[in-house]
Amino acid sequence: MLDWDDLRIFLAVARSGSFVASGRRLGLNHTTLARRLTALERSYGTRLLDRSPRGVQPTKAGLDLIEHAERIEQEVLAAGRRVEGQDGHISGVVRLATPEAFGTYFIAPRAHRLHAQHSQVKLELAPESRAVNLSKREADIAITLHRPDQGRLQVARLIDYRIGLYASEALLDRIGPVASPSALRGQPFISYIEEMIDLPELRNLDRSMAEHCVFRSSTVAAQMEAVASGLGFGLLHCFAVSSHMRLVRVLPETVEVVRSFWMVLHADLARVPRIRAVADFVAEQVRAEKAIF
Repeated sequence: MLDWDDLRIFLAVARSGSFVASGRRLGLNHTTLARRLTALERSYGTRLLDRSPRGVQPTKAGLDLIEHAERIEQEVLAAGRRVEGQDGHISGVVRLATPEAFGTYFIAPRAHRLHAQHSQVKLELAPESRAVNLSKREADIAITLHRPDQGRLQVARLIDYRIGLYASEALLDRIGPVASPSALRGQPFISYIEEMIDLPELRNLDRSMAEHCVFRSSTVAAQMEAVASGLGFGLLHCFAVSSHMRLVRVLPETVEVVRSFWMVLHADLARVPRIRAVADFVAEQVRAEKAIF
């Protein structure tokens, strides 16, 4: 008899290529995963995964099993979506995936307001700059940087936001005022690590400005701290910059990037009370404070 829990573990390991990474995601010890998969292989009488120091790769039999397991996965998830929340109570866990800046600097500081409205809703915030798959329940709601064009999704533009060029007061005291883009040549800049950017919308820094990039980071938070320290100029989300950082917007009429946030829900979950409550809360907070964007 097939055991869905074993297949779920097999899929997680095959997709990640690592017992440690998949164990962390599933909340299981990697030795437990290895033992469960060995037992699964023994029950089928064939090897499903090739193990090596470089990671784990599915065998031919493993690839065949993945096709069937993914179809089973879709049915299990569809069944859950169909019956979930039918009693109408607003309670339970909701996972919200957002770009890092939006989750860290807008949602997290306002999470107490959601708790005040719906004390039985437990919010799981995943502020990561990577794409998520709602069909596979990696999240219940996603805030994205582009409009998805595939899947049974409910999509709405949340708001447009601005990215501006900033520097610390201390840096501008050292180098003097910046009156034109030409004055930025040769100045120190801060940006992302190029090869670690999963989303093209994060590539905001013009190459001509990045000739002297002295610091790179995979996170917005680290970039903001580096800019605030006086290390260099950086393109930052305007809504995330606060007065205590002592940052100055540079060339606001000349250097500005405008992007959009989109709210995405799986169509089957859009009316589940707890998910609808969180989606409505996010939209309400954005509308109430749209001026900061």
